[in-house]
Amino acid sequence: MVKIKITVRGMVQGVGYRYYCYKQAIVLDIKGYVRNLNNGDVEIEAEGNANEINEFIKQAELGPKFSKVNSVSLVKSPYEGKYSKFSIL
Repeated sequence: MVKIKITVRGMVQGVGYRYYCYKQAIVLDIKGYVRNLNNGDVEIEAEGNANEINEFIKQAELGPKFSKVNSVSLVKSPYEGKYSKFSIL
């Protein structure tokens, strides 16, 4: 089990990016949150099995149809188990 924090930059607000991440997280049994930041980026904190987290990262890099992901920064940290579901904040 692992925990990650992702910051996604690009055209990722107002294009369904958070809902896209939410759907991916549900399918992959990922717990955590996704939220818009004031500077136009999106922040994701996610916990789960390493294989599913890796797939989630790939999906976050792709984004939904109308988004344009320019960059993704990723920080891995020890699993904490502090989330019971995945939420859009």
